Amino acid sequence: MFAFFENYPLLIGISLIIIDITLWQLIPVHRRPWRIVTRTLAFALFTWVLINAGISPLQPAPWVDDVPRNLLATALGIGWWLFGARTMTILIGVILGARNGHTGRLLQDVLGALIFLVAMVAAAAYVLQLPVKGLLATSGVMAIVIGLALQSTLSDVFSGIVLNTTRPYQLGDSISIDGTEGKVIEIDWRATRLLTSNGSMAVIPNSVAAKAKLLNFSQPNDVHGVSITVVVPAKVRPRRVFDALEKTLQGTRVLLANPAPKVTIKSSTLESVEYEASGFVSAMGQKAEVRNHMFDLAHRHLEAAGVVWNSDTLPPQAWSRQRALLEDVRIFRSLSNEEKDNLSQRMTAVEYLVDQVILGVGDSSDYLLVIGTGVVSANIRDGDKLIEAGRMGPAEILGLEGLLEADDSSAEFRTLTSCILYRIDKAQVRSCLEQRGEVKTALIKLQRIRQQTRQSLLEQKPAAIKKGGFLSWLHK
Repeated sequence: MFAFFENYPLLIGISLIIIDITLWQLIPVHRRPWRIVTRTLAFALFTWVLINAGISPLQPAPWVDDVPRNLLATALGIGWWLFGARTMTILIGVILGARNGHTGRLLQDVLGALIFLVAMVAAAAYVLQLPVKGLLATSGVMAIVIGLALQSTLSDVFSGIVLNTTRPYQLGDSISIDGTEGKVIEIDWRATRLLTSNGSMAVIPNSVAAKAKLLNFSQPNDVHGVSITVVVPAKVRPRRVFDALEKTLQGTRVLLANPAPKVTIKSSTLESVEYEASGFVSAMGQKAEVRNHMFDLAHRHLEAAGVVWNSDTLPPQAWSRQRALLEDVRIFRSLSNEEKDNLSQRMTAVEYLVDQVILGVGDSSDYLLVIGTGVVSANIRDGDKLIEAGRMGPAEILGLEGLLEADDSSAEFRTLTSCILYRIDKAQVRSCLEQRGEVKTALIKLQRIRQQTRQSLLEQKPAAIKKGGFLSWLHK
């Protein structure tokens, strides 16, 4: 075996390079340690073969008279420098990757380029015996020419290094660069790539990203702002709008208590005033759903406060508050206008103060209650304590027990703000159930959703119901 190595060292050297390249391709990428160990061992064996063959990477090939052998030895000497450079860049990549993740990738590429440059210069100086000083001088002039030609590209490259070092954003972050919003899917030498909300890819040059106004919606990790803006005619008193929007924030249960949500005026003109209701959620994925929910709540609370958005959208007849509510109550939407008119005339208003129990656990009511204004908290019992299952606003109903089954309330309904509720005698509702099958179907579906929500909360696992939450089905 050793005699074969001594007789055919150059052939063995070439074979080792081919074997190394083949194994590198055959070993799966996810088995990175095996690839690194294989390459390191191949380089060590390659070095041993060259030394035993009398070839030194620090000297030119010794067989001047034997031209083919001399050329092959020279090629192997140059290959040793390049092989060593590649092995070193891989080992550096392991160190930088373990410490810095994606941040080390660009630095790894820069160091790899420098290592290969040094290896090529060393091979030219030691193996080929070329005048390195002249070569460096010529390459310096070429570098200046190339640098001027690639000025914008080099700006992107160095900006990319700065961005990966300072880390204003990382892979997976949701950011906005000069108004372009998206999720960071790649940061390379030249640009940052964003996946926008409409599914397209935005390519932002790193030099632009380094200079532009940048918003990172994913930092900090546990606090993410969410806000809505509404434009109301200037003739509407601001206090009425503030009250409605504050109830909107109180009715959005997932908003964090600290930092506290708030309502502010953003701008105003002679014709209109723009209001902003803002708060914070703990997860980035909640923002879209919470914003949609806030818009729906704001519309209902402003309508309950008597705020008119546009006179052109008013119904042809002047409806009472009771009649307008029935238009938004899901289980009554199948009724005719005449039936809704008759039912609204039998609705009576009841006012509740803040933190007052409307219906306790185990209580029964002779009335179906429709929330006219305010926010109501629905709580279920878990042993000796109550767990909040959801918050309810205008056009939502409670007191369903006894309509389909003879049971009592399984939840406690308590006011979070002052509220006005409208009572409907359950005898009237039962009459609707008998005459309209759609009313009964909607009522069954609502009760099923509430039962599933209660059960899932008690079991401490996600609710197995349609996406949208506790009562959002009522408003679709």
